[in-house]
Amino acid sequence: MPTLALEETGFRGLAVVRPTIHTDERGQFFRVFCVDDFARSEHAFALNQASISTSHRRHTLRGMHYQGAPHGEWKLVRCVAGAVFDVAVDLRAGEPTLGRWFAIELSAENALALLVPPGCAHGFCTLTDDTSVLYMMDYAFTPSAARGVRWNDPAFGIRWPCDNPVVNARDATWPDWTH
Repeated sequence: MPTLALEETGFRGLAVVRPTIHTDERGQFFRVFCVDDFARSEHAFALNQASISTSHRRHTLRGMHYQGAPHGEWKLVRCVAGAVFDVAVDLRAGEPTLGRWFAIELSAENALALLVPPGCAHGFCTLTDDTSVLYMMDYAFTPSAARGVRWNDPAFGIRWPCDNPVVNARDATWPDWTH
């Protein structure tokens, strides 16, 4: 019996991952990853590396990041403390969703995750102070392949939940998207 349900989003490969949550008088238990569940799905995700980012302030924005070919990576993103407005933008040539974005609130409370395929840029804005996000990737981080697009590029028109986010210099200066 699957412990993780992968719900399609209308973007090829991009899926919301909903765990089966077991609750009792002690609290909750759920799986964050299951090889068998992904093997039964149509998504080619195999865990290779995991990282956690922490953000101390609400409205901290990280993104929009991806790795260039041939180092493209699947990312399984889950908020483990606090909440984020999580965004993926499709940058894959030939896709009907090229240049479109998908957003979902991920939180420690709702336990959802977002599976982001290679060729999609990813980023998030924290909705609470003291937020932590777990990234699980199928390909190791390759600094020379690190790419990004500007978080507020008008070509995408992402409706972020804040006007003046805390953004580091690198994320503030990614170029606008050209396709």
